[in-house]
Amino acid sequence: MNRAVDVLLVGAGGIGHPAALGLAAAGTGSLLIVDDDQVELSNLHRQILFRDEDVGRSKPEALAGALSSRFPALAVTVLPGRILPDTALDRVSRARVVVDATDNFASRFLIADACRIAGVPVVHAAAVKWRATVIAVPAEGRPCYRCLFEDIPREDAPDCATAGVAGPVCGVAGALAADRAMRILAGDASAFGSIVTYDGRGDRLREVRVAARPGCPLCGEGRTITTITPDRYEAYDCS
Repeated sequence: MNRAVDVLLVGAGGIGHPAALGLAAAGTGSLLIVDDDQVELSNLHRQILFRDEDVGRSKPEALAGALSSRFPALAVTVLPGRILPDTALDRVSRARVVVDATDNFASRFLIADACRIAGVPVVHAAAVKWRATVIAVPAEGRPCYRCLFEDIPREDAPDCATAGVAGPVCGVAGALAADRAMRILAGDASAFGSIVTYDGRGDRLREVRVAARPGCPLCGEGRTITTITPDRYEAYDCS
């Protein structure tokens, strides 16, 4: 299937900025940015392409403008709004690869499910406190995000909004995500099958091979997640 854009970037925050910068600098031809947030002063320490005068602006619009001014050959477009159950399949189906730079579990699982159903490879990147985590999942989705994390936590789980995050750790997560996305675009299958973690306190980068989980409902034999069912995510904030 011909895809409209090279990369769909979901999230114009602390991880999305270095990911977009790395992709654009590497010569990625087209980028679609999805986010529904506005720039706040507290964002500037980690959302490195925003400036003081961007405070109050739409994040995807401000990020697109910053990228276009630096990389005029990059075709960058925006879709203001969240990835939601009723739009997820349409959004991910537009891209050759998806970079998940969101900051909550509901969105990550929704993106994981939509990408597997649509047959689109995805790079999930997360950062909390001093720790970054990145995993790339192939179009056939095996091993997938649910092989490792199974399902949306039913209890409160820390994220960058509640636990905070060190700006440089976001930079590492975004750079790793861009690296995986570029390798996928180049047809390099070595991007898949491992999880990369970075410990900012100890300055340790670790890559561990992972195996598909038997009976995984998303990518295993007899899988049960074959459609986007809104009530699977509605109890959680897909922001």
